[in-house]
Amino acid sequence: MKKQETTIYLLNKFIPKGAFDLVAPFFQNHTIHLTLTHERKSVLGDYRHPIKDQPYHRISVNVNLNPYSFLITLLHEIAHLQVWVHFKNNVSPHGKEWKTQFRHIMIPFIGKGFFPKDVEQALFAYLHNPAASTCTDVGLFKALYRYDEQKPGHKLIDDMEPGHWFEIEDGRVFEIIEHNRTRSRCRELENGKVYFFSSISEVKQLRRDKRRIA
Repeated sequence: MKKQETTIYLLNKFIPKGAFDLVAPFFQNHTIHLTLTHERKSVLGDYRHPIKDQPYHRISVNVNLNPYSFLITLLHEIAHLQVWVHFKNNVSPHGKEWKTQFRHIMIPFIGKGFFPKDVEQALFAYLHNPAASTCTDVGLFKALYRYDEQKPGHKLIDDMEPGHWFEIEDGRVFEIIEHNRTRSRCRELENGKVYFFSSISEVKQLRRDKRRIA
């Protein structure tokens, strides 16, 4: 996995225009080593508190995120930094202390034109009870997904109608049976077994003759 440590001025390339002035004070008030990391499947960002051999805060953010996802992820990790400063390791990672810090950090970015209206609306709803990852909030994830660079022929399962077919990374093909609130019930065509997928899983949409949609 390639990583690139960077200065805060490069953040202007990755966050919404105008947001830098609100982000910069966190780096002025704390010694933070920021690392831009190539895509990681399991995490969008990461925070590590100071240790003896590395006496500074360490934050990494995936460089492939769209500007709105990048900013939210960066502020998510800065909220972890603030929690560590106040509580060290005496509280849970995404407990009430983190939720409070994240809301406090995020609110000044609302209503300033940094986010499109659909993202800001979903983000405001998310802030009522922020979770460990934006990927667990269907509304916010879908709003942010619209601004990602789209892969040809790919869709979120939630955006496909029951009866449609899709293919996952290992080549297996499924038919959507029904959508529930956060999961979709799907049948594998080869063996007829039923599986549940997260509704915000990105998959390759297929025609019913199994040819991929270009």
